Amino acid sequence: MEITVANLPRRVNRRIRQTKRHRYLDTTHNDSFPFELLQSSMTHVLQIKNLHVSVGDKPILRGVNLTLNHGETHALMGPNGSGKSTLGLAIMGHPGYDVTDGSITLDGEDVLAMSPDERARAGIFMAFQRPMAVPGVKMADFLRHATTNVRRPDRKEGEELIPMREFRKELKEKMAHLRMDEEFARRYVNDGFSGGEMKRAEILQLAMLQPKFAVLDETDSGLDADAVRLASESIAEIGHQKMGLLIITHHDKLLEHNPPQYTHVMLGGRLVETGGSELAEELHRHGYDRIRKAYPEAEAANQEMLAEETAV
Repeated sequence: MEITVANLPRRVNRRIRQTKRHRYLDTTHNDSFPFELLQSSMTHVLQIKNLHVSVGDKPILRGVNLTLNHGETHALMGPNGSGKSTLGLAIMGHPGYDVTDGSITLDGEDVLAMSPDERARAGIFMAFQRPMAVPGVKMADFLRHATTNVRRPDRKEGEELIPMREFRKELKEKMAHLRMDEEFARRYVNDGFSGGEMKRAEILQLAMLQPKFAVLDETDSGLDADAVRLASESIAEIGHQKMGLLIITHHDKLLEHNPPQYTHVMLGGRLVETGGSELAEELHRHGYDRIRKAYPEAEAANQEMLAEETAV
């Protein structure tokens, strides 16, 4: 992708001149290009329209509409079994979740036509509720490949990676910022990790990849109060206004340093109500009784989904 310096915002332009480059840059092969500055200066939109998703023959999402702009923080809340994680997994293209209707687009491009790795290269990230272990693959090696592929979306396997010296420097800086021991990078991905270590590994990936949009699926689950507070602070430092955040959570601590501009309530596979941060605060204080009473059809669908999940 060629980007002319004349068309770039002033602060990006200034950084480019500091690299002593010429009139244009090929960002595909330039590791020193200021990606974060360029990305934060652009407007990206992740748009979900009338999304229906099933698992096997069981419908889960029943017409979800959501628009997430770059730089915004959205909280997604709702009782257990309402479909919150299903939305995140559908966005990332999990093969076990079938989109039966609707669309997901990123800057107008059809996300549903992309494979999961193509979605990641395009700038979509998901921190999983229960990340998988990958024995034999070190965190540093995993992150070097992933970071290279995100910054060079057209890279083919076997082609050159980010230079090791440059990658190590950046990784050490990110880990120091997150107060992580350097030994962490030499361990196998999630192999033998505690719950807290798995969540910190996800946040480290978020810091290195700097996606356009990140879905954080209950990053606070299984963590004690101090670990949740650290996770909240880290997410704020990494993602605030630098990407679009969709935070799936039940608790207020993760939102303490990430107050949402929009809070969405999911019930029975539908987004039944949207408000600001005050809605999140209400749900933390009083739970979902008002929501259940206000939307009886969605509550009936939610109870049906829970019953089917329990029966399995």
